[in-house]
Amino acid sequence: MPDGVALITGGGRGIGASIARSLAGDGWTVVVSARSREQIDEVASETGGRAVPMDVASGESVAEAFAEIGHVDLLVANAGIGGESDFWRTFEVNVLGVHLCCEAAIASGVSRIIITGSGASYLPGSSNTAYSSSKAAICRYAETLNNQLEIPVFVFSPGLVRTEMTSSFPADAPWTPPELAPELVRKLATGRYDALGGRYIHAEHDDVDDLLARADEIREQDLNAIRLRR
Repeated sequence: MPDGVALITGGGRGIGASIARSLAGDGWTVVVSARSREQIDEVASETGGRAVPMDVASGESVAEAFAEIGHVDLLVANAGIGGESDFWRTFEVNVLGVHLCCEAAIASGVSRIIITGSGASYLPGSSNTAYSSSKAAICRYAETLNNQLEIPVFVFSPGLVRTEMTSSFPADAPWTPPELAPELVRKLATGRYDALGGRYIHAEHDDVDDLLARADEIREQDLNAIRLRR
């Protein structure tokens, strides 16, 4: 079982809280962060971990939180907001927030980074300019950061999961089972799937064991990546 410190941003509710529970169940020492102290206290108590408040869009807040946390082995950069917020605020949280946390984690000696992306980064038909473009940016960010570093950086889509952020979606939307994203993150955190670093992985539609078996093909044919085909 893993033996290390896993930091989950946006870990006080929804997908982030479920990821924290999954990693704690797999042996990780979990640190959950979010702006809401009450939410992260509850998840930390449930998982036997620590709660450290952090506003990912604030460089000062991120620096203070990482100074308190210390060394991080695994970063799950999950904090994000929907497009109902101000356009630049969406980018501050969804893009700058990921970047600031990745920089701080790298400085702390992190061994593996997992970033929550979205199918909105490439699927046609979106009318939400802020959210879709911020997630497209972060998918590209994860790929290029993986290319720069000597550690794997993953980006994944949890699918359409029922959370507070998706509460406005219709009841008959194509919902993704909520357990799939935490299970995917748990697997990626083990180190067994590092050959898939930099590739876009969908929690519902991709089987990571199949992808791992086809890792050479995926690299050679440049699959599971956002590309322009001509």
